[in-house]
Amino acid sequence: MGTPTDLDAELRDLIARRDIKRALMAYMRGQDRLDPELQLTAFHDDADVDCGLLRGTGREFTDFAQDFLVNMEGSQHLIGQIDIEVDGDRAHGEVYFLAWHRLVEDGERYDLIMAGRYVDEYACRQGRWAIAKRRELIDWGRKDKSSDGFMADMPLLHLAGRRGADFSQSRTW
Repeated sequence: MGTPTDLDAELRDLIARRDIKRALMAYMRGQDRLDPELQLTAFHDDADVDCGLLRGTGREFTDFAQDFLVNMEGSQHLIGQIDIEVDGDRAHGEVYFLAWHRLVEDGERYDLIMAGRYVDEYACRQGRWAIAKRRELIDWGRKDKSSDGFMADMPLLHLAGRRGADFSQSRTW
């Protein structure tokens, strides 16, 4: 068994990782549920975010992302591998993601699917871990006509992901 100092350091490391992962989840959920205030909790106020199409603060990126997503029927962002290295009140990491977006163009539904990684730097300020720097890298993407229309004829399915009608937001049992 480790010394109390070793255990304290390990506990601080585990808490940092937990809090960073919570920030990552808030980022994704904020995007999918069109909740900009939740998405903003993932960033420090002076965060530097570069997604290729825009480079700006966490607020500027969140406004950009929310404006992009609001016109879609739905989206789902999934997080894959998360590799985080913690060093005191700073950390860096790489986070894999897969994102689905339902587009409607000229009355036709399309699925835009993208996969990539976030290369991040995190900081703990006043006890709060959040993203200090982020670069989004797209590894691949595709856009196809949607093919899930058959599910609309299955009334027992709990179709989710549609804005404003998602059970996880209303929880009306």
